[in-house]
Amino acid sequence: MRIDKFLNSVNITKRRSVAQDMISNNVVLINDAVAKASKNVEVGSIITINYLNETKKYEVLQIPTTKSTPKSLQDEYIKEVS
Repeated sequence: MRIDKFLNSVNITKRRSVAQDMISNNVVLINDAVAKASKNVEVGSIITINYLNETKKYEVLQIPTTKSTPKSLQDEYIKEVS
C-alpha cells in the first residue's frame, strides 16, 4: 500500500491530501529515508513523522485491506515507538 494511502487509512492523517502535503514537504520518513508518495509500506517498516514540535515513530504491524479503519482498531495496524 502506498504511504499516503496508509497514513490516511490508519487514521494518522484525516485526509489523503494532508498526507501527500506532508510527504512533499519531506517530513515523512520510512526506515530513516525520506518517503515519496509512491513508496510502498511493508509490515515491520518504521514510519517517522517530524511535526513542528515533536517527532513520532510508528511501526507497521499489518496492512489494512479496506479504505479506512475505525480509530478503535488503529492499534492492530500501527504501534507507536518511542
